[in-house]
Amino acid sequence: MRHIRSHVLIGIDANSLMAGAKAVERALLEELIKKGLADEVQVIETGSLGPIGKGVVLVVYPDAVAYANVTVDDVPEIVEEHLLKGRPVKRLQVPLVPVEGVVEIKPTGLVRKPQPRIVLQNCGVIDPESLEEAIAAGDYQALVKVIEEKWSPKDVMEEVIKSGLRGRGGAGFPTGKKWSFIPDVPVQKYLICNADEGEPGTFKDRLILEGDPHRLIEGMILAGYAIGATKGYVYIRGEYTLSINRLKKAIEQAYRENLLGDNILDSGITFHLEIKKGAGAYVCGEETALIESLEGKRGQPRLKPPFPAQKGLWGKPTVVNNVETLSNVPPIILNGADWYRSFGTPTAPGTKVYTILGHVETPGLIEVEMGTTLRDIVYEYGGGIREGKKFKGALIGGAAGAFLGEAQLDVKMDYDNLQEYAAVLGSGAILVIDEETSIVALLHSILSFFEHESCGQCTPCRMGTRALLTLIERIVKGEGVEKDLDLLLEVATNMQISSFCPLGQSPILPIKSAITHFHDEFMERVSGQWTGTQLKAQEETSQVG
Repeated sequence: MRHIRSHVLIGIDANSLMAGAKAVERALLEELIKKGLADEVQVIETGSLGPIGKGVVLVVYPDAVAYANVTVDDVPEIVEEHLLKGRPVKRLQVPLVPVEGVVEIKPTGLVRKPQPRIVLQNCGVIDPESLEEAIAAGDYQALVKVIEEKWSPKDVMEEVIKSGLRGRGGAGFPTGKKWSFIPDVPVQKYLICNADEGEPGTFKDRLILEGDPHRLIEGMILAGYAIGATKGYVYIRGEYTLSINRLKKAIEQAYRENLLGDNILDSGITFHLEIKKGAGAYVCGEETALIESLEGKRGQPRLKPPFPAQKGLWGKPTVVNNVETLSNVPPIILNGADWYRSFGTPTAPGTKVYTILGHVETPGLIEVEMGTTLRDIVYEYGGGIREGKKFKGALIGGAAGAFLGEAQLDVKMDYDNLQEYAAVLGSGAILVIDEETSIVALLHSILSFFEHESCGQCTPCRMGTRALLTLIERIVKGEGVEKDLDLLLEVATNMQISSFCPLGQSPILPIKSAITHFHDEFMERVSGQWTGTQLKAQEETSQVG
């Protein structure tokens, strides 16, 4: 009889696959057979273990020892020394700190400080391609609770409203309130999951899907039940091959076990789910452009009103939520709104999933309470600035976000506290910048991105993004004049006021924050003495707006 004494978890995500995770896994299985350990050591694929840029990552249990940057050549030593003789291989070992799960302390996540995991509870713990492991780890328990306790759709909606869950896609609009806009009429209704991460540096939703696709499926079933939708779509980036494959397999498993389809678990609840691949347009992150694309049209935003809740997909009432938002729903229903409110802040309950990027020692995926300071995120979770360099700033919320400087390190990261600095949580990406990085050059990259991604539907954005790029190119080359800073703000302000959708309305955030917090760096690139009069005028315009 087989007696398993050790488990080796290997993180499988897009980054580790490029680093050779499959080859390492094959070598590991072959070496275990060679050493006669195949019946004692089980190798398990799981989702992302947290770190990005650390190559292939392995965790050995029950020893709770983690290895990073593992190659095929390292496998014989790991098997011989650790799995056979019980001596960890020090040269490959990295710290493994317990992560606080929603019920118990879970030893997973290569970070320096414990994380309270709600959305990522099972990521890096279970085999994401195993329905049995997902159920054993708690997936679908909330659905069973709703069925057994005979919750009505209104009960589900009110619990989410009470929880204070706000949309994790960027806008932060109350989720339950958004659901309540769906008219209570007997017509076909739709639920769409926005998994089209087009924001540079953002990959949290991808890793959620790769690590625990059943959590999203359960969230969509519950959300669909609450709003009366019997049909759902996951609109996902076409490049997310691993996410798509795992989600597709999870959907097939759910249908097979009557967790999707007609009369789910003999409850009378019906919910069908499909995957729709996006073609890579950033503007399709906007919900009406996404709907247009899903209908087979060119992905361009619609005029609102009417809003999707009244006239969405194929003219029917529709709700669009993102992956992280929907993945919060099952634990809220299972554990209760009051439990959820014990995390985060009074106005922003719960946790937030971030991708930490840039010049930190440990870039990757984390989940922390709403209201955690930027300083803690950078130094406690990101490990501080790499190579002993100084912190210069951070771009919060992706390309459409805002720059913060050293003076803002203690800002609490939640919707309301960030408003003081005209910053947003946005997509959850945090790009950390060291002292040697040019903010001007980084802003040039951002404005290049906006110019490339403009759909061209409205003139302010189509012409404005081109004008902004021309101005910043002149400044980068050292050919700018002091008036160019005023023009950058003036053009971006006019775009903010008159553009059709958030793409054209967004450049003002990185431009204004960069000039505000790093104006000396801009002054080094332009001739003349800049007065900052346009910045003051822009602030007054924003207050009036």
